[in-house]
Amino acid sequence: MSETYSSQIFLGRQPILGREQQLLAYELLFRSGPIVAGNAALIDDPAQATATVIANTFTGLSVDETLGPYRGFINVDEQFLFSDLIEALPPGLVVLEILESVPPTPEVIARCRQLRAMGCSLAMDDVVKFEEAYRPLFELAEIIKVDLPGLDSAQLAALVERLKPFGKKLLAEKVESAEQLEECKRLGFELFQGYYFAKPSVLVGRKLKPSQISLLRLLGLVMQDAETGEIENAFKVEPGLAVNMLRLTNSVSNGLAMRVTSLRHAITLLGRKQLRRWLQLLIYTNPEHGANADNPLLSLAATRGRLLELLVERLQPRNREFADQGFLVGVISLMPALLGVPMEEIIAQLPVAPRVRQALVEHDGLLGQLLRLALATEQTEPEVTAEALQRVPGISVEILDDCLRQAFYWANNLGREKTDDA
Repeated sequence: MSETYSSQIFLGRQPILGREQQLLAYELLFRSGPIVAGNAALIDDPAQATATVIANTFTGLSVDETLGPYRGFINVDEQFLFSDLIEALPPGLVVLEILESVPPTPEVIARCRQLRAMGCSLAMDDVVKFEEAYRPLFELAEIIKVDLPGLDSAQLAALVERLKPFGKKLLAEKVESAEQLEECKRLGFELFQGYYFAKPSVLVGRKLKPSQISLLRLLGLVMQDAETGEIENAFKVEPGLAVNMLRLTNSVSNGLAMRVTSLRHAITLLGRKQLRRWLQLLIYTNPEHGANADNPLLSLAATRGRLLELLVERLQPRNREFADQGFLVGVISLMPALLGVPMEEIIAQLPVAPRVRQALVEHDGLLGQLLRLALATEQTEPEVTAEALQRVPGISVEILDDCLRQAFYWANNLGREKTDDA
């Protein structure tokens, strides 16, 4: 039985960051082409498929679930640019990315002027060179996205010099290394997007900070079910982590009706399962600045962890321990990117189950396949998600979409303290 494309809402989002690597927006990774999921039908009209997907997203879903407090970037081709559906999108919440395939015809330019007059924000996508014919669109855009692959340093600098007079925000797209990030910062880019911020990478020779070592020890204590007093004492030597612990446990996502006021209170009230969960996420917070929800790694780790937990619950609904291990795999999977040390070194400091180690080190076993699927949803290539989905029998497109919505919503609210104490 085939699945129609209209049943698929979206399969991911990629963070867009500022100069301090704070989370500012998401590109919504809508699928506007053929997918291979079971016997899914090919799509003859990508624009119509995109229209259906966007309609489902903004009518079938809560914007809070999809974006939280951030704006969403949406790819727009020439056909969809003239669709009435664009006018139904909330202009303050979306940025329309004009694809590089859209020609700068008088009709396109007039339509973009009309959209700007309606309050819509525009971005020029995948810019790799300056062409005079596109000048009117550059003038109308709020953001210009420069596609880094294929541009050497001299070409990138020359392109930036041509774009700077327009006075627009420059977004570096497909940033894949720290060197690229620093180069783009020097050139004046304000926004950044790419796998560098999402894919785990090993930085040889970097040592863990004392607070990170303490946190791994704390996590090990909880996983070994140590006494409450021993855990509390371990927290006391790292006051920054203790404050972050209280902030996280007071967030709206934990479902508690009362405010946690002390470490012992948090440890007792939460119980070991929730305590273990927050400790896993605490490693992504800054001891000096708190559990900032604008931290892209915190948001991504929380999304991965919650997604794997939900997927395991769908596959094995009565296996609570397995679901908890799914959350652990999702969160730990990003620690090499955060800490700059190999996964094996991180795992050596934590008493994890063999199947957790197998998933994290080899991406094998059921948890490993679910991790591959979670990673695929963060990429822009739909065929990668489709292939990963085929490797997990029992998880359909609809189940993946539903679990992603819940994971996004949970992560969006993470670390935001209650504003209403009533």
